Amino acid sequence: MRIKKLILNGFRSYQRAEFEPDKGLNLLYGANAAGKTNVLEAVFLCALGRSHRTSRDPELIGHGLAGAYVGLELETQSGNRVIEIKLRAGDDVNRNPRDKKQVFIDRQRAEKAGELMGVLNVVMFSPEDLALVKASPEVRRRFMDMELCQLRPAYYRKAAMYNAALRQRNALIKEAFADPIDPEMLDMWNAQLARTGAEVMRSRRRFMDELSTIASDMHRRLTGGREQLFTFYQPNVPFDENEAEYAIYEALAASREEDIRRGFTSRGPHRDDIGIKLGDTDVKVYGSQGQQRTAALSLKLSEIALIREVVGESPVLLLDDVLSELDDDRQRALMESAFDCQCLLTATGVESAVTRKGAAVFEVKDGAIIPRTE
Repeated sequence: MRIKKLILNGFRSYQRAEFEPDKGLNLLYGANAAGKTNVLEAVFLCALGRSHRTSRDPELIGHGLAGAYVGLELETQSGNRVIEIKLRAGDDVNRNPRDKKQVFIDRQRAEKAGELMGVLNVVMFSPEDLALVKASPEVRRRFMDMELCQLRPAYYRKAAMYNAALRQRNALIKEAFADPIDPEMLDMWNAQLARTGAEVMRSRRRFMDELSTIASDMHRRLTGGREQLFTFYQPNVPFDENEAEYAIYEALAASREEDIRRGFTSRGPHRDDIGIKLGDTDVKVYGSQGQQRTAALSLKLSEIALIREVVGESPVLLLDDVLSELDDDRQRALMESAFDCQCLLTATGVESAVTRKGAAVFEVKDGAIIPRTE
């Protein structure tokens, strides 16, 4: 899987730019705020339909512009694909939110955002990703969900249905401050959350079962066999495969009074986490900063291997100024894991260690992406 061409019109700092990366390693260098990360953000947008930096699409549109366009030509084992995303700003589209962001796949408009999942698979590395272990559970849930959406696109619909039911239950609970809750209405949303939540939990557990073996092997290599990493799904509601729906329903019923008092739903998959241990030690709580960063790197590198295994081809690797955060051994492990990936790497200067590997080099300057030929 590789990007053949990326076109940016009115996206962030780019009035008009084209980028044709090499099939292997590509270094984008330039000063801070030159727009290097914006290129990676545009690729991420084409893969998952959203930015990795903001949930507000209008922020992706250049200042003072009416809209933005991102076009991406992709080569896969099954053939060439085209992904296009059109963003619109202003009050003229406020009445129809679908017109604010339009997604096109192979020149046909996608009716649902979930259709984009799995067309382009990416793995994103940034300095913030190295804080995956010590970050909040919300960050680790997002890690599971983003990967599952790419590996198994049907998961996107499961998660969307659960989140929609969760919003409805939370809204009903908030009304209890003014009026008594209709028990039948609350029970209806409990049943909906239990049904959709059970599917989400089963998918997450299977994903973590697959990822944990790869991550353990990866961590052993990174530490020279000195540490044994254990990662596992940590559900908010204990369950087994056959009792998931019942377990969630019972947990929601039991937490009814507490939820009304607190004003939100306190039990369910939206409170899940990933357990991360070195031996018997909880790395999230007791691990050193070095142990936490290495465990995070092991998890992220495992994404690449798992995509290869499930999808049958390597993802596009996006490295946003991450090499400066890693020592030589971990840089080497990262680049070895990306042996057959197309890789887009950003840095403030030309990295000699990278160029020795035969990288294509591009300077990002004044809203342009310029190939360096010398």
